[in-house]
Amino acid sequence: MDALELSRWQFAITTIYHFFFVPVTLGLSIFTALIETCYVFTKHEKWKPVAKKLTKFFGTLFLINFAMGVVTGIVQEFHFGMNWSEYSRFMGDIFGAPLALEALTAFFLESTFIGIWMFGWDKLNEKLHLLSIWLVAFGSNLSAFWILVANSFMQHPVGYSILNGRAEMANFTSLVTNPYVVGEYSHALFAGITTGGFVVVAVSAWKILRDEASRAAFATTIKAGAIFMLAGLFGVMGSGHLHTQYLAKANPMKLSSIEALWETENPAPFAIAAVINKDAGKNDFEIAVPGVFSFMLYNKFDGEVKGINDLQKMNEKEYGEGNYIPDVTGLFWSFRAMVGAGGFMIMLALFTLYLSFTNKLTKCSCFLKVLPYLLPVAFIANTAGWYIAEGGRQPWIVVGLQKTADAVSPNLTGGEVLLTTVGFTLIYLILAIAALYAAFHYIKTTAVTEGSEA
Repeated sequence: MDALELSRWQFAITTIYHFFFVPVTLGLSIFTALIETCYVFTKHEKWKPVAKKLTKFFGTLFLINFAMGVVTGIVQEFHFGMNWSEYSRFMGDIFGAPLALEALTAFFLESTFIGIWMFGWDKLNEKLHLLSIWLVAFGSNLSAFWILVANSFMQHPVGYSILNGRAEMANFTSLVTNPYVVGEYSHALFAGITTGGFVVVAVSAWKILRDEASRAAFATTIKAGAIFMLAGLFGVMGSGHLHTQYLAKANPMKLSSIEALWETENPAPFAIAAVINKDAGKNDFEIAVPGVFSFMLYNKFDGEVKGINDLQKMNEKEYGEGNYIPDVTGLFWSFRAMVGAGGFMIMLALFTLYLSFTNKLTKCSCFLKVLPYLLPVAFIANTAGWYIAEGGRQPWIVVGLQKTADAVSPNLTGGEVLLTTVGFTLIYLILAIAALYAAFHYIKTTAVTEGSEA
């Protein structure tokens, strides 16, 4: 494998590690802020100390996750200089601005108020302390916004001009208001809420089953977590649907590849399953529902959708000879894994709420035992979604402007990348194990009961 392929693998591995923690940070920061809001404004004196303990409990899990997110994320920025120097040279004027703003307006805000929140329990009044965790949640999600502003330019470039062989920013407002940002950011935000809610549900199920003293407190949070998770899931569905419709204009090749639609059709079917033959430019076998793909895009069972083969010809005419078709098989099945995981989580959330509101949770111990083991479903959905977003723009690193093959550092060798890839993977694995151990140990040893404050 050459430096290009290894660099792609290295960035994919480090990004997947990092993205395990990002959605939890986005969602759990908001959930922790909501619990503390209940603590500050509740009129029920018996609930107040329990709410404070729950805030500290889930806040600690958030801090463990946040630390891992920071550690795994910093390394990615070094990739741009080490592995992708041609990309940095070409895109630095544009890509650097949102990354700098992410550090100045989001990360510093987030990290500062995390410190205030951690050490300010007995030093600030309740409302000021509550404000600090809401600023942490705001900073976490603002950080994601700036990163996705940069990523959205790579997916759909706007507000730029090409000067001296480099992309230079011509309009910062266009960069920030890029329509692609709306779909990417809303989808990431709601995915974070979904993942954070699932973490709360899984942890609460474990505590209800194994910690009798804390059962009453976590019977409340499992209900709240399921509602939070369900809100996120419906948000993911809505934002995903709207973004899919926008993709028909912004990146039709990605859209048709997700559906393995090789020929232009009107109306276009939705393939439930398919045996994809990329070399022949067709599906050898498929199970499809007529008209549904057109309905997804136009809200009616009618409307033309360009096929991959026609889009390939159009791209060759615009950009020159080359293969402009991404990994159709990977995109096709990743989309179905993401949607399937989402549907499965909706059923889990609804069943959890049914058991909670009918007071049957403790009578359904098998379900409580299984719930924590189902938590990886959320991370499978997140990873599949990330692959769709990034794999779908290949062979471009910046769609229409720079190919991935042209972005790699020219003096980089395969041996250098292989060595660092093995090192990063092992170190990240050790860090992930350490973080999980710390979280599991805290969950196991921390009780949340009525009585003296924690």
